[in-house]
Amino acid sequence: MKTIGLIGGMSWESSAVYYSIINRKVREILGGYHCAKSVMVTVEFDEIQTLQHIEDWKALEKIMVKSAKQLEAAGADFV
Repeated sequence: MKTIGLIGGMSWESSAVYYSIINRKVREILGGYHCAKSVMVTVEFDEIQTLQHIEDWKALEKIMVKSAKQLEAAGADFV
């Protein structure tokens, strides 16, 4: 099974929801006690929404790229 890299924190509530959905789907398909192999990096939503509000897309890009690189270093096969 490949390892999923997840960028969480766009709101921690949504991160919990999609983490749960992914794992329920894996269990539905594979049965038993199976779950998704995953790693997650959580960003600070207050910082994200502030940068969105002021339209600082370059700073947002830096945060997302840094997060993706952290996931890669942690063993994610894809983000």
